[in-house]
This record gives sequence, structure tokens and C-alpha cells, in this order.
Amino acid sequence: MASSEDTEITLGTGKLLVLFFGLVAICALFFALGYSLGRKSEPTLATVASAAVPQASANAAKAGSGPAAPPMTFYKAVEQKDANPQLTPPADSKTDATTTPAAAPTQPPAPTAVDPSTTLPNSGYFVQVAAVSKEEDAQALVDALKKKDYPAFVAAQNSADKLFRVQLGPFAEAKDAEAMRTKLIGDGYSPILKK
Repeated sequence: MASSEDTEITLGTGKLLVLFFGLVAICALFFALGYSLGRKSEPTLATVASAAVPQASANAAKAGSGPAAPPMTFYKAVEQKDANPQLTPPADSKTDATTTPAAAPTQPPAPTAVDPSTTLPNSGYFVQVAAVSKEEDAQALVDALKKKDYPAFVAAQNSADKLFRVQLGPFAEAKDAEAMRTKLIGDGYSPILKK
């Protein structure tokens, strides 16, 4: 009879570490390959989608919403929150405010709060919603806030950091600014109070 010998394979610490890091390197290679292929396919999908619906992009450009090709930014997504059914009561109160004559005098100061081309007062409290590097993002956020009846504006750009600050105000007292900040937090923003 033939004797069969069982062999035992013993791996040392060094061999186990080489095997482990080899597997990690193979996983990293496949992850990097998938990531690079995914990033390269995104613009292709965007051009295919825009080519499939040329009339829709032409209508969007005519409507003044800007070109359809750039990716959606955070502030564009915030602007689309207005379609949420939970936000309809403020819109109803706005229509009620336009029908009552007593509320009409209080409504004009909100749109004419502060023009970005004018100089801002140094005294008072401001509620800052965001500081962004792109002017179009800041303007999109201001438009979204104004749709929700907030007196928003883009503050004068600081030469030191070149950021566009979206602010509300000025408020004479800190408690008024804090009340506005609390209301913004309720709407999903992360504002800060500035003097």
C-alpha cells in the first residue's frame, strides 16, 4: 500500500503581511479602475442626455435658468426645495398678505433690504447663510432665499479671501437677528450671527 503524506503549510508573520498587503493592493487597483471609468462616463452621459432632448435644453435656456449642461450645485438643490408640499403654507400666507391692505406696507421693505452695489452699514447684526467662492452660487442662494421671503443679499466682497457672503439684515438688536437665525435653521440652513 502507498502511504499518503499530509503536508502542513505554515506561514510566518512576514508572509502573512505580504499576502495581506498584496490583496489590499489588488483591491485598490480595481477600485481606482472603476472610479476612473465612472468619472469618464459621466460627461458622456450628460452629452447623450442633452443630445436626446435638444428642445428641452433650448426651452430651459430661453427661460433664463442658465445652461443645462453644468452640474447642479448645492444652492440649485436648495432652490428646488420650494416644490416640497410642506413649504406651501408660507406661500399661502404670502398670497393672503397681498390681499390684505394692512400687510401691503410691510412687504416692500423686504425686497429692497440692501442692494449689493450700495455700501452696507457697519452697525447692526447680520445673519450669514453662506460664504462661497462662485458669484453664481451666491446669487442662486439669494434667489432661493428671496422666494421664501427672506431679505437676502450678497455682501461686498472682501479682498482678503475673495468670498461672496450671503447675508440677511441688518438687524438693530441681537434678538431679532437670533430669531431670523432660528427661522433659517428650521428651513434647513446653517447660518451664523455676525456683528
